[in-house]
Amino acid sequence: MTLDIYKFDESILGVSTPDPLRFAFAKKHSAHAGGSATPIAQDKKLNLFDELMLTEGKKQDKRCLYIHIPFCRVRCTFCNFFQHAASRKLVDDYFEALLCELKQKAKTPWAQSGLFHAVYIGGGTPTDLSAMQVELLGKAIREHFPLANDVEMTLEGRINRFSDEMFDRALEGGFNRFSFGIQSFNTKVRRSAKRLDDREVVLERISSLSKTEQAPIVLDLLYGLPHQTMDVFEQDLHDYMSTGAHGIDLYQLIVGGDAPMLNLVDKGKIPPPATTPDKARMYLAGVEFMEKHKVKKLSVNHWARDNRERSIYNSLAKTYAEVLPIGCGAGGNVGGYGIMQHRTLETYMDSVKRGELPIAMMTKQSELESIFSSLKAGFDSGVVRRSLLPTFMGQDTFDYLKPLFSHWQSNGLVELSEDYLTLTIAGSFWAVTLAQSVIQVLNAEYFEANPQARPSRPAHYPHAVKKHA
Repeated sequence: MTLDIYKFDESILGVSTPDPLRFAFAKKHSAHAGGSATPIAQDKKLNLFDELMLTEGKKQDKRCLYIHIPFCRVRCTFCNFFQHAASRKLVDDYFEALLCELKQKAKTPWAQSGLFHAVYIGGGTPTDLSAMQVELLGKAIREHFPLANDVEMTLEGRINRFSDEMFDRALEGGFNRFSFGIQSFNTKVRRSAKRLDDREVVLERISSLSKTEQAPIVLDLLYGLPHQTMDVFEQDLHDYMSTGAHGIDLYQLIVGGDAPMLNLVDKGKIPPPATTPDKARMYLAGVEFMEKHKVKKLSVNHWARDNRERSIYNSLAKTYAEVLPIGCGAGGNVGGYGIMQHRTLETYMDSVKRGELPIAMMTKQSELESIFSSLKAGFDSGVVRRSLLPTFMGQDTFDYLKPLFSHWQSNGLVELSEDYLTLTIAGSFWAVTLAQSVIQVLNAEYFEANPQARPSRPAHYPHAVKKHA
């Protein structure tokens, strides 16, 4: 069985161009690659999830815990994930329900049968919880879940109102990694995106937190925001270095759905975000900056200043780990099934009060998910390894995909050797597109050979990953 790549179009093959970094594909369509999945009937999902939780998983498998805090005081203009405006009573009521769900899931045989290697509190804005609630949440996780000795426990949040008390109580609760969505240090860019603090305030606060050396401080920077010229982005990189923060993510801006930025651009109130070619130039500038300053590359978009920053959750949850979701709007996967919890607060709260699991949707993952996961992990790291790929319909997957890999090599996106596919800088910029293209090719080939296996209603299964990646 030989792969005929020429039945696929340029959205998968890319185009031959002297500048593959900027023009290999038209644009990046999504933040993360994903395989197809089959929806589970609504009347069966709760019983199915109960059955999964009553079984013991494989102890050697990696597990993560994702907890969602669905509140924000202000909606960022680029955000398509806004759920609920924060108020003290609403947050307090939610926190009570959240702890109830957490304890209910923690006592299941599945949850107690293996170690959790990473915990991520995401949102929304998790730091809209009170300092005491952050401490109580961390202690509840450590009390009720079996955690690896070197577990990474990340609290995501904003610098705005992140007080010394919040930091101290988070540390007391057992959090050992802090991720802040800076997006840009530049005041004009931040104002345009509805970020709340000026550059000087953000710089001072990040610097003071980093200097404590209590835990890794990690920053998210977006590139391609309105008003964020190349000069501004390069200053953002220098500002990161000046703070002493331990790690950094560089994420390409992708705006879609009902994000307010689209309406503001249409009305002429802000300039449009950068084009894909301009974002590619920014990515190159970021890579070259990190190389110049000897900042260690952990993935195609994450770097670390020292060995304390490991980025375990990001590397696991994007790829092959099982992720147990907790909270309104949380997503994950357990035992070959994708899970998405209720996104509306009222529905979530009602379910918890009734003692029901707040699951809105479940999907059965593809039969090829183990291959997809290995491929996603490889493209995210920048290297696809033959030895880590399961076989595809009885064939060596790496060999089967070589026609596609060779085509990408001729286009300047990868370097192909006997056992490894290494992404070039251009390929690293297009890593998600390449991963998604491989998944689409394998899906098409598999369903052509096995038409009876084609889902009648395909759906992308939900996954718990950082919202702005």
